[in-house]
Amino acid sequence: MRIGMMTDAYKPHVSGVTSYIDLNKRALEALGHEVYVFTFGDLEHSGNDPRVIRSPGVPLSDTGFFLSLRHGAEAKQLISTMNVIHVHHPFMSGRLALIYGRKHRIPVLFTNHTRYDLYAQTRLPLMPAEVSMGMLQAYMPTFCDNVDLVISPSRGMEKILRQYGVTSHIEVVPNGADLQPFLSAQPLAREEFGFTEKDSLVVYMGRIAPEKNLEFLLKAFAGVSRAIQTTKFLIVGGGQKEHEEEIKNFANEIGLGDRVKFTGIVPYSDLPSYLAMCDIFATASVTEVHPFSVIEGMATGLPIVGIDSPGITDSIADGETGLLSVDDLASFTAKLTTLCLNRDLQKKMGAAAQKASHQFSIENTTKIMLGHYTRLASNTKPVKPSIEERLRAVLKEYFG
Repeated sequence: MRIGMMTDAYKPHVSGVTSYIDLNKRALEALGHEVYVFTFGDLEHSGNDPRVIRSPGVPLSDTGFFLSLRHGAEAKQLISTMNVIHVHHPFMSGRLALIYGRKHRIPVLFTNHTRYDLYAQTRLPLMPAEVSMGMLQAYMPTFCDNVDLVISPSRGMEKILRQYGVTSHIEVVPNGADLQPFLSAQPLAREEFGFTEKDSLVVYMGRIAPEKNLEFLLKAFAGVSRAIQTTKFLIVGGGQKEHEEEIKNFANEIGLGDRVKFTGIVPYSDLPSYLAMCDIFATASVTEVHPFSVIEGMATGLPIVGIDSPGITDSIADGETGLLSVDDLASFTAKLTTLCLNRDLQKKMGAAAQKASHQFSIENTTKIMLGHYTRLASNTKPVKPSIEERLRAVLKEYFG
C-alpha cells in the first residue's frame, strides 16, 4: 500500500506530531508498505529519505512551520499515486489533502493531534477565547465532515472535538510509541550532572514552549525544594530560543539556581537513559492530546505527576500509575511533594506505569491504523462530494 502523510511541519522540527509521523512511517515500512511524507520548507535539509517530499514555503519566524498554498509539481504527481492520504494538520495541509484526494478519488484520514483552542490562547493571548473557539467551531465541523475518517488519539480529545461542533464519526486510536528502548533503558551516571543517588530526581521531557506550562511546573518544584533539600529537577528538551531563555531566567529569579539542570535538545536515542536515571516524571501541560513523552516515561518505569486534563487523564490512572492534580498550584505542589517523599510509592507506581505502557506499543497501534487504511482504500464507494458538487447536483436535478 502507498500511504501519503501530509503535514505542515516535519523533521528537523521537533514535536509530538513529527515524532508520530516518523515513528509510524518506519513501522509501516517495516511491514512492507510505501510511506511518503509531504511537507513544506527546509528545502536545504539534508535528509537521506527520498520519500520525504518538501515543497517551497515561507518560514513563520523560528517556529519550524512554513506557509504555503500549494505543493510543488513533484509532490502533486506523487500524491496522485497514493492509496490513502493521512493528514495531520487541519488547516493548510488539511485543505490541500481534500483538494488532491477528491481530484484523484483517494480517501483522506485526519488525525487531530492538537488542542487548537488552548494553543490559540497561548500563542495569541490578545485574542479572546470566545473568538478562537468560534473560529474552530466554524471551521472544524465542515472540515471533518469532508474527510473520510476522523481519528482522535484519546477519548479526551474526542470530547474536545465534539465541543468544536464536530458530528462526524470519530475513531479513537492512541498514539503508539516504540517502547523497547525505554523498557530496557540503562541509566546515565548521575554524577555527570551533579546529582547523587540520594536525590529525588524529577524530570520533565519535551518541548520548552509556552503551552507546556513550565513556569507553573517550576513554581511547583520551588515549593517542593523548600520542603525537601535533596530534590533536584532535570529539564530535557529545547524550543524557541527566546522562550528557552525566559524559562531559564525564571528558574533563577525564583531561587532554584543549581537545583535545576537544563540539558537542551538531546539525541532521541539517548532519551531512555536520561529518563532511566530519574525517579519521577512531571508535566503541568494541559494542552496534550496523547503525549509521547508521558508514555515513554511510563515505559521507563517512572510514576507520572500531571494535571487532570484530556490526554494526561487518558494516559495516567490516578493513584496507580501516578498522581493527578486539579489545575491549581498548591494542589499540584502537594502531589509532587507526596511522591518525592515516598520512595516505596515511587517504585510501586513506576512498576504499574511500565506495565500499563504496553497498551500504547507501536505494534498495537499500527495494526489498528493499518486496518483503517485497508478498509478505506478498498472501499468502492466514491469519495464524498464537496458542498459545491452537492449544490450543483441539486440545481441540475431541479432546473436541468
